[in-house]
Amino acid sequence: MSQIFLKVLLFSLIPVFTMIVGGGFATLRKPGANLRSIILHFAAGVVFSVVAVEILPDVIRNHSPVLATIGFVLGFMAMIGIRKLTEPSETVRKRSTENSLPWGLLIAVAVDVLIDGLLLGIGFSAGNTEGMLLAFALSVELLSLGMATATELGENYASKKQAFGLVVALASVFLVSAILGVTFLQSLSHQVLQIVLSFGLSALLFLVTEELLIEAHEIEETTWHTSAFFAGFLLFMILGMYV
Repeated sequence: MSQIFLKVLLFSLIPVFTMIVGGGFATLRKPGANLRSIILHFAAGVVFSVVAVEILPDVIRNHSPVLATIGFVLGFMAMIGIRKLTEPSETVRKRSTENSLPWGLLIAVAVDVLIDGLLLGIGFSAGNTEGMLLAFALSVELLSLGMATATELGENYASKKQAFGLVVALASVFLVSAILGVTFLQSLSHQVLQIVLSFGLSALLFLVTEELLIEAHEIEETTWHTSAFFAGFLLFMILGMYV
């Protein structure tokens, strides 16, 4: 167990590093509207591919429709509840948008990073090769997600220091969840794990459809923007074939 723990700790630093680098780059050099949309499209494609390649197959493989439904509905209700609680009223929005943060996006990204870390921990429990390949694939995802998050925070009037700090905090969630994945999740029952994965599945679909793509479509869509989504999906799908 100590060797697996050390490997998870070391390899989890790679996705953490890439997410911080991506966030730092987007913070220092604020992308224009077109580049911002491309980044968001690419991140959406990668996250959607994570759902299709990594999470959904595990949910289906367990053959527990009741537990899958419970987790999926809980994830959807949680994200809707978070949106309602954090979304400012129209009156407040008209008065001032300064220092407003996209809490729905931040929480959805945190859930994404949390699930990714758990998957990495579980991956190393299954074998060293699976764990290392998954760490590399997740590094690509978190790089694009870090850039997309920092870009969106910049659009919501967060300072550079605040935006970078939030990206670092989100990246640290990955490290913690990876350690949890290799320790506590191994002792959880398949029923509980099924609910956790289904919850994450629903939350990530919400992140793609209700956060990333909606923000990405604020400017006129072009072939390049659409291509970025499919490029992100294809990249992670190919990487997933080796995991």
